[in-house]
Amino acid sequence: MDDWKTRTKLIHSGIRRSQYGEVAEAIFMTQGFVYDSAEQAEARFLEAGTDEFIYARYGNPTVRMFEDRIAALEGAEDAFATASGMAAVNGALTSMLKAGDHVVSSRALFGSCLYILENVLSRFGVEVTFVDGTDLAAWKAAIRKETKAVFFETMSNPTLEVVDLPAVAKLAHRVGATVIVDNVFATPIFSRALEQGADVVVYSATKHIDGQGRALGGVILGTKAFIRETVEPYLKHTGASMSPFTAWVLLKGLETLDLRVRAQAATAQAMAEALQWDTRLERVIYPGLEQHPQHVLSTEMLDGPGTVLSLDIKGGQEAAFRFLNALKIMIISNNLGDAKSIVTHPATTTHQRLPDDQKAELGITPGLVRISLGIEDTADLIADVKQALDRI
Repeated sequence: MDDWKTRTKLIHSGIRRSQYGEVAEAIFMTQGFVYDSAEQAEARFLEAGTDEFIYARYGNPTVRMFEDRIAALEGAEDAFATASGMAAVNGALTSMLKAGDHVVSSRALFGSCLYILENVLSRFGVEVTFVDGTDLAAWKAAIRKETKAVFFETMSNPTLEVVDLPAVAKLAHRVGATVIVDNVFATPIFSRALEQGADVVVYSATKHIDGQGRALGGVILGTKAFIRETVEPYLKHTGASMSPFTAWVLLKGLETLDLRVRAQAATAQAMAEALQWDTRLERVIYPGLEQHPQHVLSTEMLDGPGTVLSLDIKGGQEAAFRFLNALKIMIISNNLGDAKSIVTHPATTTHQRLPDDQKAELGITPGLVRISLGIEDTADLIADVKQALDRI
């Protein structure tokens, strides 16, 4: 299996067939498992084997298939699936931290990630220092000998800043800090985060991995020791487990992940190039464009520039709303990575609760619109955006 290419792993990794020899993965919809004897139950609670299960909150055969498949794709030793992407972020951080620990994080984060760092962790005595994720000098100044972890989005939401993962990981590892990255925007298709220095990778499987707007899910990937000795004890007792049905949906999503993400990224590149000099826009933000501040870094670090671009529309919120309301193909929602193209106004939705000065610092202007490209026809999507701009 280690020699298989990506698309083969996405179809066949982690398969566990029952005695019936089914083609599609089986859904084991059960909350518990039966033992042949009291002695067997005792032994399993003492130490469960690789394919032995106790309770759905601890593990499930369908969920384990998903964990094995995503771990094979990422090149990780192990994985733990969670009920949502935020459960994965919270589990990865909270399971390893305690009062008195220090974390350094990039400032440009999804609003719920900021909540965990600013409100949850600080409430329990964890000190968090925020830095400009693109400034290596700021990382170097903030990381100190007692720093326990660093956290950042490899590509930030929604302004698509790209953090120099290998360089930040090198700084963190000098003091023994764990490098935790949220890799959603970079995707498991384009990023090689573990190879480049990340110790732990988290995904919202709700996004590209499902890719069809059906289910919430998340996953934490890392070494077997971290997953089974740090993450699993915390999550199995606090209840952030993934349901077997969700795991089955995500297994189906993984089968087409590579095909979808590459098609979406090709459309994003074409749209960015078609709009980059449009005078109705303050800027087009996409790492695949040469004018992007981290374009060279993105090219070196990632195998593709991603499926999302952002437009800063002249005229602020009023113009942005006119644009959104004039679109005919793209839908207004707050998800991303879907087969359908989705447009979002971050300042009034996903990042609404950030103070205005913080929005300004992060580049989330009133005119900023985030577009997650789907798998519709590229020419149709570009035409849709252009006619909506005409309507402003």
